[in-house]
Order: sequence, then C-alpha cells, then structure tokens
Amino acid sequence: MILLGYLIMCLIFGTTFLAIKLGVEAGLPPFFGAGVRFLAAGLILMIWMKVRGKISFSLLLRKETLFTGIGMTFITFAAVYWAEQYISSGLASVLSATGPAFILLMQAGVSRVRIPKIALTGTLIGTAGVALLLLPGAENKTGSMWWIAGMVVIVGELGYAAGTLVARYTSKKFPEASPTSLNAAQMIHGGWLLLLLSLLTEGGAAEVTNMSHALLSLLYLTLVGSMAGHTLFYWLISRTHPVFPSTWLYVSPFIALTLGAIVYDEPLHWNAALGSLIVLIGVLLTNMEAIRSMFRARKAAAKLRSQS
Repeated sequence: MILLGYLIMCLIFGTTFLAIKLGVEAGLPPFFGAGVRFLAAGLILMIWMKVRGKISFSLLLRKETLFTGIGMTFITFAAVYWAEQYISSGLASVLSATGPAFILLMQAGVSRVRIPKIALTGTLIGTAGVALLLLPGAENKTGSMWWIAGMVVIVGELGYAAGTLVARYTSKKFPEASPTSLNAAQMIHGGWLLLLLSLLTEGGAAEVTNMSHALLSLLYLTLVGSMAGHTLFYWLISRTHPVFPSTWLYVSPFIALTLGAIVYDEPLHWNAALGSLIVLIGVLLTNMEAIRSMFRARKAAAKLRSQS
C-alpha cells in the first residue's frame, strides 16, 4: 500500500510542474495562482473533514501547522511559480530534486540524526544525476534571469525541507489528527500567505490572456495536485521516514521533462536518459534503509499472524 501510494504521488507531482507552466503562460500571476490553488484546496478538504466529524478548526490555531504551511507551501511554491516565468517546467522539476538532500542535512544538523552512509551516497549520486539532467537547459538559455530563477527554486527547497521535518513532528504531536486534516490546515496557511504576497507584489489583479488554460491549470492543481497529491504526501510522512516520500522530487523530473518536451517542445537531449538512470540509482540507495525497514516490518507482521 505504501509503495502504491508513493507511485501515485510521484505521477501526480510529476505533472504539476507542467500545469503550473500552463497557468503562468496563460497570464495567471504566479503568486495569485498559487494562493488560490492552495487556499481553495485547503478549505475544501477542511470543510469535507468537518462534515464527517473528523477535524477540528483548532488545527488552524496551532503554530505547527502555520510553520509547516510557511515551509512546505508558501516558500516552496512561491519560488517555483515565480521561477517558471523564466525557466522550463522540466528544469523547475529537476532543480526541485535538491529537496531530499536538504532534508538529510537538516535532519542531521537539527536532530543530530546520523545519516546512513548508503543514504548519503544515494543523495550525492541523485544530485549528480540532476546536474546531468540540468545540462540541456544550461546549453539553451542565456541571461541572468534564467540563473536567478534556478537559484530561487533551490532556495525554495530549503523551505520545503524545513516544512517536511516540521510536518513529521506535527503528525507525531497530534496523532489524533488525520494526514488529510493536517494537510488542509497547512495549505490554508500557505494559501493566504501567497495571496497576501500577491496583493503586495502583483496588486492582486489578474491579466489572464487565455482563460480556459488558466482555469484548467487551477482546477487540476487544486483538485489533483493539492488535494490528492499533498494528502498522499502527508500520509506517507506519517508512516515512513521523512526522506522517503520526499524522493518524489527525484522521480518527477522524468515525467516533467517528457511532458515538457511533448507539450511545450522543451529541450530533451541525450544526457536526459543517462541522467535519469543515475537519478534512479540515487533514489534506490537513498531509500534503501527505509525499504529494508518496511520489508522487515512486513515479515514480522506476517510471522505474528501465522503464530496467532
């Protein structure tokens, strides 16, 4: 069940980068589009859970959900949405793959958790694969804004890493709260902060040039990307090592690069195949300990069932 949820999450998140690009190129202001997406998704999920009697609005008053929303949603997606004005959706996805490495480093620095050598090796290999995937964009883009946008995405992943660790802490502190409820609360906080940023920097006015593409982008990102994808992410965080679900950032470039090449004619060169293979090896090594632990737990559970 965990592996199935992980694969579905990777597929969803791999398509969101192109959906963001679709909205940005339709004239949807990046911070405004991101804010509407996350606020709407959070409110819909929270109301749905409230109707079912499985959530308390008091979650919105907890500083933990606010901090999670600032890291995972506000900082991360403000960076990605803004950057996709200047870089391709595939490249944005590739640069976002630095997230798991930051999580490992933060976890080691803040929690004093020792990084397994195999996980550290996997992270370094995965990052090398990401660098190789980056080369096509580097060959075809010039100008300072392209480099600035790329660095903004990487800085945004620092927020993502911090938010992921806070989310893990929050799920343990509030075990009675479901992953869906926690996801809804953090998205609401991230959403209103993004709309505030839009009001301050974009005036809150949308000069949409292609309304159908803008609405399609918003609907897909809200219903599928945020409500389904981020809830799955939270569910995986609550049941596995925090690095494990975050490695979707290593898998999503394959999907994003392929879709970008087909839909937007974004460059896809020979080194993409080699980079993808290197990244896959890195993902496997990074998650080796988590995978082993999961299989050991399954064997132990099966043994207990057979004895009972």
